[in-house]
Amino acid sequence: MPLVKRADVGVYYELAGSGPPVLLIQGVGVAGGGWRPQVNDLAKDFQTLVFDNRGLGKSVPCRGPISIEAMADDTRALMDAVGWESAHVVGHSMGGVIAQQLALDVPSRVRSLSLLCTFPRGKDAARVTPWVLWMTLRTRIGTRRMRRKAFLQMLFAEHDLRRADVDALAAQVGGLIGRDLADSPPILIKQVRALSRHDVSARSGDLASIPTLVVSAEHDPIAPPRYGRRLAQLIPGAKFEEFKGAAHGVIIDRAEAINQRLREFIRAAERPRGLVKREVIS
Repeated sequence: MPLVKRADVGVYYELAGSGPPVLLIQGVGVAGGGWRPQVNDLAKDFQTLVFDNRGLGKSVPCRGPISIEAMADDTRALMDAVGWESAHVVGHSMGGVIAQQLALDVPSRVRSLSLLCTFPRGKDAARVTPWVLWMTLRTRIGTRRMRRKAFLQMLFAEHDLRRADVDALAAQVGGLIGRDLADSPPILIKQVRALSRHDVSARSGDLASIPTLVVSAEHDPIAPPRYGRRLAQLIPGAKFEEFKGAAHGVIIDRAEAINQRLREFIRAAERPRGLVKREVIS
């Protein structure tokens, strides 16, 4: 089992494919396997690196801090371990916040940033609203089937769920993220607390030299498009795109379109100061 040994944790990772390096960072409560829809496609053209964030999946036990800074430093250590001087960095949700921190810490090691369904400030993700309280409660009480459905409602647009076999979809998503959707491991609360303490938005301008793509999903209740637009405004030169009809789980239910957009953006960024057009994806 490939592990990068840190002082307080062994970080599990997986490499696939060959070509320009692409590092993918996952969000709250999601193991590196959550990127499988991307890896299965992008590894045809790139070398991909995915991993379990500290304290999650196979990156246990973890005796050290659960903080955005510590998780960003884990990604740097992973790049060292696999011999990457730099990489195209893709982050989803909390992974996008980690990606921003990594780029601020070691900008020379980030060839491009793709920030998906994420936030300009970590505390935006930890905001307490009536919807957040209600959905959090629903994922923790009731039958296991009810809890799985509540989790899916955080990821997928209602019109997509109405057409889906909910039980089959829950099994599919659970297989990707590394746990039964009815279960809420304790690390989730620690990760959300880490997000609530993190805010580097005042330094976003320092990312101007890094080609950046910000992607939001129209029906995302966790990272609404207004956060993506704000993030793109804070990073000089960043491009903003909104996927119509999608929600927070866009990397799963719109995998083909996401993969194509990432492929185009990364290839453009491989060229000197690659340019991408601002557009809306339907």
